Amino acid sequence: MDTSKKMVPLLRIAKFTFIDEVRQRSFVALFVACVMGVLLIRGCYHGNYQVNGQTVDVETIVRTVSKATFHMIAFGVMVIAALLSMRIFRRDRAEGTLSSVLSKPIERWQYVMGKIIGVWGLSALFMIILHSLVFLLTAISLKIFMPEVLVGSLLCSINLLFVVIALLLFSLLMPDIVAFLCITAVGISGFIADGIAAASKSQFVQAMVQQSAGQPQAEVTWWKIVYVLWPKLLGVQQVASSLMEGEVSHGLAAVYPLVNVLLYCLILGALLFKRFATEDIT
Repeated sequence: MDTSKKMVPLLRIAKFTFIDEVRQRSFVALFVACVMGVLLIRGCYHGNYQVNGQTVDVETIVRTVSKATFHMIAFGVMVIAALLSMRIFRRDRAEGTLSSVLSKPIERWQYVMGKIIGVWGLSALFMIILHSLVFLLTAISLKIFMPEVLVGSLLCSINLLFVVIALLLFSLLMPDIVAFLCITAVGISGFIADGIAAASKSQFVQAMVQQSAGQPQAEVTWWKIVYVLWPKLLGVQQVASSLMEGEVSHGLAAVYPLVNVLLYCLILGALLFKRFATEDIT
């Protein structure tokens, strides 16, 4: 009974956060622009594409374009989630909402958790709607059903949770724009590192490295340690998008990115609650 009572104010804060963000004109305009952008991509599904002089079949085109669109939506919504999160605490403090809410019998962890759920829920719904448009375009216009898009969208919501928690924490430690740039740098550097790692696995690159070095490189280096421990945001997206081509990887390659990002969410979440518990509410 006590647990259910504690959930009521938490969910109420999440609801108000969700509604407050939806009412913002900038959010509505951004949502409409994203929907229009996805609808314009449908023109890429119709056309004749050739590779090495051979015409590519329609299903291959659809899956390739859908996969590229899937990644663009996932990356774009992560940026939107960061923009929504970075001003939450500052705006509530400026408008007096923060002191008003915490003057009631509401604990600080309930307030923070409500904010996390509200922004995360809105961002995840935003992404699912855009991915659903991709699913509907392929299903209605081309009669190709790809429910994997929706499953992949749910997996990518883990990345959104990471972005929301990290931005809320960083916004307490530094100016909002600096916090946004830090999370952006984490994401971009992770994407670049994954690209370099993928390229280094090719036989051509390995042969060049061994030839230039003259001997095999050490098995464990600081670069490899940092790479393994870095937030695997792109790894989560790759696991999600692999469902669309039936190339689901099994074992550690598929599980580790999800576990990695979830662990970061738990660690950063614990730091966020601890930091906000000492925050001066005035």
